[in-house]
Amino acid sequence: MKSFILLENLTFYANHGVFPQETAVGNVFIVNLKIQLDLSKAASTDDIEDTVSYADIYEDVKNEILIPSKLLEHAAKRIICRLKEKYTRIESVEVKISKRNPPIGGQVEFASVILID
Repeated sequence: MKSFILLENLTFYANHGVFPQETAVGNVFIVNLKIQLDLSKAASTDDIEDTVSYADIYEDVKNEILIPSKLLEHAAKRIICRLKEKYTRIESVEVKISKRNPPIGGQVEFASVILID
């Protein structure tokens, strides 16, 4: 049986972007995570030691998303690498990063990238 932890709509203000004004002014970024790992033991024991802490994952994502990058792809890859290196129970990570109102010359609510590893 597959099992996942989902953390949805983690919202941060950060300074990612290709254009100088994007990195100077910043923007709102939304991060969604889908983390695959075996949760069967935690489901039986009711013990935090048998899973990964949502609070710890949040802090790891926050630490990475606040490091400026030109590309969302780069920030997403850093998040994946950090989580998989730190939490050996994790089998795979899907990260979606969305940038609110990207500067593309038209009305777009979000531009997003999804990386899966």
